[in-house]
Amino acid sequence: MKSRENLVRLKQFQVNEKRRQLLQLDTMIAEFERMAVELELQITAEEKKAGITDINHFAYPTFAKAARLRRDNLRNSQGDLAQQRSAAESLLGEAEAELSKAEMLESRDTKVRETETGGRSAMIG
Repeated sequence: MKSRENLVRLKQFQVNEKRRQLLQLDTMIAEFERMAVELELQITAEEKKAGITDINHFAYPTFAKAARLRRDNLRNSQGDLAQQRSAAESLLGEAEAELSKAEMLESRDTKVRETETGGRSAMIG
């Protein structure tokens, strides 16, 4: 049946889309991690240059304060993305299960059609 083939193609597309979204989330998480590590290095360098590591000190470098805030925001965003990733993983699992069911139905229909046409074929000649 043509509709089953279309259903399988649709489910394959959905699985591929979920995988792409998962890959995109992984990329964003890794990029945020890289940026946070880079900010941490900059904070350390700024503190070393100023000779002040106490963030409550009146002369604590403004750049270091801003970098700390940005780093903390990146870490929070990373946590949010990790939650989105776990949700996306479960959606991918569901989409893969639906694809598997659709493929089994399509396979079953193909076998039924082959059986039906195999018994009715006649020799012409």
